[in-house]
Amino acid sequence: IVQSMLDKKQWAAASSSLACSFGNNGGITGLNEGPHAGQMAAASLRSRQRRALSTAPPTAPPAQQISSFPSIIIGPNHRLEPQGSFAEAQAAFLEPPMDVVESMLDQLIDLKVGIVAHYYMDVELQGVLHAIKRRQMELLHQQQLDEEDGGAGVTSSTGNSTASARRIPEYPMVAIADSLKMGDDAVNMCAQNGVSSVICLGVDFMSESVSAIMSKNGYAHVPVYRATSKHIGCSLAESAEGDAYRAWLARSAASPKKSLHVVYINTSLETKAVSSSIIPTITCTSSNVLQTILQASAQMGPDELQICYGPDTYMGDNLVSLLDAVISSGWSDERIREDLHVKHDRETIKALRDNIDVYPSGNCVVHHMFGQSVVDTVLNDYADAYVTAHLEVPGEMFQIALRKSLDDEGVVGSTSNILNFIERKVEEAAKNGSPAAADNGGGEGKKRLKFILGTEAGMVTSIVRSVQDILDSNACQNVEAEIIFPVSSEAVLGVEEGENGSDDSASALGVVPGVAGGEGCSTAGGCATCPFMKMNDLDTVHDIVDMIGSRQHSDSNELELSKHLPPNRLAGRSIDGKNAIELGIEPIMYMREFMKEKRLSEELVERVERGKKLAA
Repeated sequence: IVQSMLDKKQWAAASSSLACSFGNNGGITGLNEGPHAGQMAAASLRSRQRRALSTAPPTAPPAQQISSFPSIIIGPNHRLEPQGSFAEAQAAFLEPPMDVVESMLDQLIDLKVGIVAHYYMDVELQGVLHAIKRRQMELLHQQQLDEEDGGAGVTSSTGNSTASARRIPEYPMVAIADSLKMGDDAVNMCAQNGVSSVICLGVDFMSESVSAIMSKNGYAHVPVYRATSKHIGCSLAESAEGDAYRAWLARSAASPKKSLHVVYINTSLETKAVSSSIIPTITCTSSNVLQTILQASAQMGPDELQICYGPDTYMGDNLVSLLDAVISSGWSDERIREDLHVKHDRETIKALRDNIDVYPSGNCVVHHMFGQSVVDTVLNDYADAYVTAHLEVPGEMFQIALRKSLDDEGVVGSTSNILNFIERKVEEAAKNGSPAAADNGGGEGKKRLKFILGTEAGMVTSIVRSVQDILDSNACQNVEAEIIFPVSSEAVLGVEEGENGSDDSASALGVVPGVAGGEGCSTAGGCATCPFMKMNDLDTVHDIVDMIGSRQHSDSNELELSKHLPPNRLAGRSIDGKNAIELGIEPIMYMREFMKEKRLSEELVERVERGKKLAA
């Protein structure tokens, strides 16, 4: 890392992939056949998948039956080649039945229901959601053509233009994004499509945040529903909800230095509210966290400001490692001002590094379980692969990706950074392999790009769609991309039957809380899927859409829907005389202002200054 960073030319070549880490753009741098027709088809699909998985012998994990990690090869003409049982399970639902897609799209438009989903959804559900969005855009295009030709300009999902058919909304009824953008998409659906309700597919703090952002933008009257009435937890978010985290914040607030709490957005509204009552707090994402701490340090004095980062211990440690690498590699003051932050130099970066206090006990179960066996396999068997790593992954995996990124052979950052990197690499290869390149005397032979996916496997649906679109748009026939799931050999187990021979996942082998065997997790190291995110599935989405459609006819459905509302732990509460919900939203608004203005708000800076005086 140190030697690579010394080469300025090498850095320039790698600048686009490291923009997520050192960029100046704020980033550490995503007709109705009846309500049950699609649900029955989906249930049948899932039943077949469960039966197929249940036949796998528990004593011979699929990852041990192949010579390396499971993967999916994405080729020209939408060709998919899954390698290994785990990859086969992921690929099985990438092309959903169109009757399921058409049925749900009709319901969403008729009922004015929007869906916002995180990248880490169940692959079957993501396949359907992507197909719904794609189908809506096709129908919208046809509607626009009809209007240009003087037609009625109205289209049904079956493609028939009729006087009584609905208009196709211009903004997507389905959005798949990271946790922050989910709220923005929900607001846009309200503003542009006039949706009457929003379904949020993620963990509970995401639905809570989406609801809060909608309320702040004038859409408090639009209900947000979760796919299930059960609690959908998050190991990372919950690590910030105990007394230990509050005690850590209180100690930081009592410091004689100025103190600012930078809290990861993937936490509950209650955590944000309680934090704000203890210490000045601003939220961050994995895309903007580095720029947030750089600006805070520059704006309030690197020697005087203590930055408390939490709750994600791995991300905090990785940020310190990044700054340490800059110092150790001998970056000049000029280079730091050019590539990191205009107000920083070597001395201020040292001061910032030394004044970051990382919460020591918070992690995400997915990223925590990239164990040593995974790291060893990546190093020994995948020297020719691009390596991607979310900022939340453990240090060893992060360091591999960081080293690769210096040669533009990897990326560290957010889910969006990872997706953008893969898209850019495939686009570059596809252009070289396109017919136009060949006609101009360029072009290459058949080429396979390999990408280690150092984050949750649910991203694969978005990656597959993007790669296919890139290959199609370039008419490329000699480039393919292999998406590799870095899962340890013990991490993929056969699904055990539940009690009485049932395939009820609730009674299947639990590897970690909420996850059943066969879903890609193991305490031995390596976790390809988030057990909590997978509590959202196609069946539950069909159920909630059906309940929304029939609520006007049944009081019992209205009561049942109320169980699907986001957690409301702050309703009617106040903290130190302040409205708790407003306190919880405050750190998000501070981040919004920073993203817009590229500097911390004067109000937040004044709070930090007052906090120092109180501590003194």
